[in-house]
Amino acid sequence: MMMFDEYKQLISEAMQRVYAVAVKTDLDFAPLISQVYRNRIWLKREDQQPVFSYKLRGAFNCISTLSEVEREKGVVAASAGNHAQGVALAAKKLGIKAVIVMPKTTPEIKVNAVKRLGAEIILYGNNYDEANAQANLLVQQKGMTLIPPFDHPLVIAGQATIGVEILEQHPGPIDYIFVPVGGGGLISGIALHIKAVRPEVIGIEPAEAPSMQQAIAAGERVMLDHIGVFADGAAVKQVGVEPFRIARELVDEILVVSNDEICAAVKEIFEDIRSIPEPAGALALAGLKQFVKRESLVDKEMIAIFSGANVNFDRLRHIAELAALGEQREALICVTIPERPGSFRALCHDLGPRQITEFNYRYADEADARVFAGVQLRHGVEEKNTLIDNLSAKGYQVVDLSDDEVAKMHIRYMVGGHAAHAKNELLYRFEFPERAGALLHFLTRMGDRWNISLFHYRNHGAAYGRVLMGLQVPPPERDQFQGFLDGLGMEYTEETGNPAYRLFLS
Repeated sequence: MMMFDEYKQLISEAMQRVYAVAVKTDLDFAPLISQVYRNRIWLKREDQQPVFSYKLRGAFNCISTLSEVEREKGVVAASAGNHAQGVALAAKKLGIKAVIVMPKTTPEIKVNAVKRLGAEIILYGNNYDEANAQANLLVQQKGMTLIPPFDHPLVIAGQATIGVEILEQHPGPIDYIFVPVGGGGLISGIALHIKAVRPEVIGIEPAEAPSMQQAIAAGERVMLDHIGVFADGAAVKQVGVEPFRIARELVDEILVVSNDEICAAVKEIFEDIRSIPEPAGALALAGLKQFVKRESLVDKEMIAIFSGANVNFDRLRHIAELAALGEQREALICVTIPERPGSFRALCHDLGPRQITEFNYRYADEADARVFAGVQLRHGVEEKNTLIDNLSAKGYQVVDLSDDEVAKMHIRYMVGGHAAHAKNELLYRFEFPERAGALLHFLTRMGDRWNISLFHYRNHGAAYGRVLMGLQVPPPERDQFQGFLDGLGMEYTEETGNPAYRLFLS
């Protein structure tokens, strides 16, 4: 295994600096989670930092080493979240001017949080890449120093102080440490210090942004074509050069977790310690649970990094909805029943003594009726499979929609019947920037060429809203329509073949 001796001094120096602004956070035993998963599980509470995230450590360590000339010219960073607050507070503490370039899509709550820390805000571009380009322009024009979020030895050394604290705080040997991964600064810093005593260090990424997992598999950094924004604190298209160099040698494994698993972990942390993580802040526990189940582990000492708690209140409803699916406490199913009196009552009887979380139904034709049902589970996947088998044995046609993104995000809120006259309908999911005029811009680009036959949008308190849209596009115009989509510069996924759409709306 490669040694990184150059970091020993950097980490030692970081330990002398960061506590001028950061705090030594608690390592809390999680009794309820430990009981459920039959291991001794601890949470490293980075939500206790003044900016509710670990990012302050690396930012302050980097900024505090600047020369007087560099301090006079100020610092700049591109960020829509925790790094912005870390840089702003670090600069305020040191009396340095800070400019934070944030995408126009940044939620107002995050913009205001940075403003309160005294930084100058520039709203620029529709995504991080555009904001980062503007930040680099300020470096060239004004000689300001760019403070990167993860790809810098001093930032990595600052994050490594978490690893130092863990070894000081834990009463005995540690078997596994689970760390969230975005750009890789946190996990590389922790691994640099922790691997000296050889517990396994396991990284956790959202399934929508597995940049480190794919990089390690490829043997080189890769640029993801698309990333999801649910766990925005860890949604990075490409990991850093230095974090990758370290992680590929020191990190034992990278796991990926679904949005449902993340939401379930948010709920479990809240129920155990009464603190609410942001989605990225719950990644480590979500991965820990997956790992415990896969390896059938018991009686091990495990630590999960609770990396941040900057969650918009608006997002809690959405998180709560997905948590039940992530914990396998709810199943979403479509059941086809005869369209005749008494069939609905018969279905309720055949579902058995289970709590029904929702029923959605709309008359479609004289022969069959399709019911969208949410069913509460007490025994997880095994119970769901038994339920589906039992219903099938009674002659029902059953489709499991529990893992269908369109069903979870849209269909369950809009079951209204089929549209027999919506000819040539194509169905797409879009990620719309949460800013005024985004929909109008889309419609203006589209003009009067194609009719919108279906539309559903819900605000989830994130930088991007999820839109489900049906458009009537005659076959001869499909190539023209594809050109329109490609010119939008917007993330989209075709869902015309989605089973939930076919069953309830097409």
